Amino acid sequence: MYQGYVRGIRKKRHAYHQGTVWPWLYGPFCEGWLKVYGQQGVQKVKKLIYGLEAVMSEHGISTISEIYDGNPPHSPKGAISQAWSVGEVLRIMTYLKQNLQINNRGRICAF
Repeated sequence: MYQGYVRGIRKKRHAYHQGTVWPWLYGPFCEGWLKVYGQQGVQKVKKLIYGLEAVMSEHGISTISEIYDGNPPHSPKGAISQAWSVGEVLRIMTYLKQNLQINNRGRICAF
């Protein structure tokens, strides 16, 4: 059963797999999106990844919390910092830079 908020130790275990938002999953999602949509997917991925800047001071300075509630306002929960979440965001930022090239008309094109 879906549980959109993480509250209490017992409910936390259930919510981990039934509604919790795991930021590290941004990485595989964004990479897959870019592989499927190519150039058309770049703006969406940039919006998702750079949109995380707003949350980087919510719980821990310049980092991303372990998990977030599945329901709005998507409050940060768990550990104040999670290395694999930060790592996946950095990986996708690097992936974008490595796979974007400037064509001969000065336009950015992917892949």
